[in-house]
Amino acid sequence: MEKLGIKDMQVKTDLLVTIFRVVLILLALYFFLISVGLMGSGFKVFGKGFAKALIETTNNPFVGLFVGILATALIQSSSTTTSMVVAFVAAGSISVPNAIPIIMGANIGTAVTSTLVSLGHVTRVREFKRAYAAGTVHDMFNILAVVVILPLELMTGFLGSTAEKLAGGLAGSGGMEFKSPLKLITKPVNKAIVELVVSFDLSKVVSGVIIVALGFILLIVSLYYLSKLLKILVLKRLQVFFQSSLYNNGFIAIVLGMCFTAIVQSSSVTTSLMVPLAAAGIMTVQQVFPVALGANIGTTVTALLASLATGSPAALTIALVHLMFNLTGILVFYPLPMVRQIPVRLALFMSELVVKNRMYGIILILVIYFAIPGLAIYLT
Repeated sequence: MEKLGIKDMQVKTDLLVTIFRVVLILLALYFFLISVGLMGSGFKVFGKGFAKALIETTNNPFVGLFVGILATALIQSSSTTTSMVVAFVAAGSISVPNAIPIIMGANIGTAVTSTLVSLGHVTRVREFKRAYAAGTVHDMFNILAVVVILPLELMTGFLGSTAEKLAGGLAGSGGMEFKSPLKLITKPVNKAIVELVVSFDLSKVVSGVIIVALGFILLIVSLYYLSKLLKILVLKRLQVFFQSSLYNNGFIAIVLGMCFTAIVQSSSVTTSLMVPLAAAGIMTVQQVFPVALGANIGTTVTALLASLATGSPAALTIALVHLMFNLTGILVFYPLPMVRQIPVRLALFMSELVVKNRMYGIILILVIYFAIPGLAIYLT
């Protein structure tokens, strides 16, 4: 009887400890989402006006591509960039052909968030290697998709013409607006912090830098505890789930990535959530890749549904171009195993490179997302 009593006490203690750890994981996840939102808000404070000016003044397809990359990297949201592009197209400020490269650039620019998130693991070499590979596989795919599809679009106009025909039949059919549950629970805190920093009447650049810095510090702390708790509590169970459900069935992973992103209305959140899972050894880069592809599709859903209500064929055309571009990229790079491995191997190569000198991780972000696009725009 005494042994049974001790055993019952142990079971209850283990249960309480498990519940406590689950609560801590949820708190760490919440602060992780807050940190990602803060970095995006900080970039918007000093970057949104500049991004808007960039988008309004482009008429060269290659400049448009770099504008899309730089604008989205500055404001940390492809949805914001594409929404501005849709509005400008609907107003007649930008033509559909000129808007298409900007949309493609936005796809590349949005991947900077998951790469930034991977820097939160920079102090732990093994974790950083896995995290950086998971963070950059999205970048590699988006860059390769643009390299293949943009020249085809410039030569044939297949995306624009197909989207235009589809838009003609769908325009005015009615749309809908969907509120992200994650944004509902994180936006009040993000808004309060941003308003507090802005209330000090500092310049936009200084305020933006402070908000980004706060977000990055919170990111590092939340990632540290999130990874640690995940390893202790659910590492083996999650490994079994992902290995059985995702690794052998990329289609399920794509659908999961698409559905989750459509719900949270942010591909950055989806891909960023994969980074700590990869860093903890729960997911591999091969498993992260199809989820990122699904996220690319999911991020187009909200704008597509909303554009249906505008009644503007041009606005709907651009929303459809974004969807078709991502679907075309998947058709090009995912079905054949040999081709599928190209973005994965590039991401693994990048992770090997940055582990040798971790400063390369920061330098590559600055060069790819800011220096090259900025220099190209300036020179042209």
